[in-house]
Amino acid sequence: MKRFIPFLVFIVLAVFLYLGLYLNPREVPSPFIGKPAPAFTLPVLGQPGQTFSPEQAKGKVWLLNVWAPWCVSCRQEHPVLMQLAASGVAIYGLNWKDKDGEAEALLARQGSPYVLTVDDRDGRVGIDYGVTGTPETFVIDKEGIIRMKHIGPISPEVWQKKFVPLLKELET
Repeated sequence: MKRFIPFLVFIVLAVFLYLGLYLNPREVPSPFIGKPAPAFTLPVLGQPGQTFSPEQAKGKVWLLNVWAPWCVSCRQEHPVLMQLAASGVAIYGLNWKDKDGEAEALLARQGSPYVLTVDDRDGRVGIDYGVTGTPETFVIDKEGIIRMKHIGPISPEVWQKKFVPLLKELET
């Protein structure tokens, strides 16, 4: 019997490795799904003296898009976000770790898809949300509960496949 233990351990490891080949590395489970969105109050970019807190968006379904001007993937995602905003999707921006303060000028040049953008210069709010990089997008429901976290840029295909069904469900 003791001779079979290493063989059984090998089989178990092989099964886990095989199953791992079919996992999507962008689908990182978030411990925040189903929990209230972490509270914060941050300054609104381009509006001196104004702040925003997720509490202000309660009562509507909204997206929190974590982005940064130095993020190449965010620039790839930007035209899609512009289309979504034009169709009435409420997107709030979290400008993450923008040490050089480039976000305001970038949005002025390229247009802003955001209802408003808050400035998380030191990255602490991003840490509270479990952000590992940019872009990341959270779907937050009317009660302020996080319903989904998407890592990476939103493409039209991703929007249709992942976001539209959930948003339809949350809006009813």
